[in-house]
Amino acid sequence: MNGITMKQLRYFEALAQHGHFGRAAGACSISQPALSLQMKELEETLGAPLVERGTRQIRLTNLGEAFALRVREILRAVDELDDLARSSHSPLAGRLRIGVIPTVAPYLLPSVIKRLTECFPGLDPRPREAVTQRLVEDLVEGRLDTAIVALPVSEPSLSEYPLFDEEFVLVRPLEDAQMPVPNPQMLCEMRLLLLEEGHCFREQAISFCTMSSSLPRDLMEGSSLTTLVQMVGAGIGVTLIPQMAIPVETRSASVSIARLAHPRPSRTIGMIWRKTNPLAGQFEHVAEIVREVGVEGSNAADQFHGAMSCIGGRAAWAGPG
Repeated sequence: MNGITMKQLRYFEALAQHGHFGRAAGACSISQPALSLQMKELEETLGAPLVERGTRQIRLTNLGEAFALRVREILRAVDELDDLARSSHSPLAGRLRIGVIPTVAPYLLPSVIKRLTECFPGLDPRPREAVTQRLVEDLVEGRLDTAIVALPVSEPSLSEYPLFDEEFVLVRPLEDAQMPVPNPQMLCEMRLLLLEEGHCFREQAISFCTMSSSLPRDLMEGSSLTTLVQMVGAGIGVTLIPQMAIPVETRSASVSIARLAHPRPSRTIGMIWRKTNPLAGQFEHVAEIVREVGVEGSNAADQFHGAMSCIGGRAAWAGPG
C-alpha cells in the first residue's frame, strides 16, 4: 500500500463526490484522461476495483464505498494539520473555503470578499454557493472551512456564530402599493411565489404564512429571488425577500415593497465551522468582519428605498410602520 499518494486520494474523493469522471476532473483542474489514469493506478495498488464505470456515471463498488469513508477522514485530518500550522501565524493567510447560501451570496459575498482581502492580504478566499444542507455536509466532511447560513443548523459537530438579524419584506405589483399590507392569513389566500424546495428561506417564509393558518393554497416556485421578483413585476403574484436583497432585486422591477406588521418574519444570519478546526479563533475575527458588512448592507437597503421613494423610482416603498 506504500504506492498510494495524497493526490490519488483527493482525486478519488472528488470522483466519489461527483459520481462522474468529467465533473471530478473539472473540480480537480486536471484532464479526464489524467484522472482516469490516476484511478487505474490506485485500483492496481489496492488490487481491487473501486468504481463501476458506466457510460454516463460511475458507481462505487462495496470496497469503493468503504474506501471513500476512510479517505474523507484522512483528508480531513490532513487539512486540519495544515490549519493547525496556519493558526500559529497571524494574520490569517492561505486558502479559505467559504460556503454561502443562495439567498445571501449575491448580496453579501462580493463585499465580504473585498473586505476580507483588504484585512488579510495573504488570504485566498474560495467561495462556494449551495443550499444549507449541502454546505453542512461539505463542512462536516472537510470540503469547506466555514459557511454563512441562516441559523440554527443544529449539527452537533459544528459551532454556530450569530452575526445579525434581518427582516423579510413583501414584494407585490407596483399598482398594489397603496393597498393595505396583508397579514399572514391574507397571504394564504394570495398567489405566493416561493423558492423551490431545498432552500431554507422557503421554509422560513412558509412558517410565517402558516403562523395561524393553513398552508398557502396557491403556491408557485422559482429557482432564485431574481426570478420571483420579476414574476411579481409581471403581475403573477407576491413574494417575500430578505431585506439585504432589496437594492439588487427591485432596481429594475415594477414592484412595491412593504414591511409586514409585527411580529415581522425574520432570520438570523450566522457563520458555522467545525468545532475541531484549529482556525476557530481566526474564524471569529472573520465573522466580525462579515457582521460589519451585513449591518452596512442592511442600512444601505433602507437608504436605497428611501431614495427611490423621493425620486419616484419604479420600486415603491410602503408599510404599516
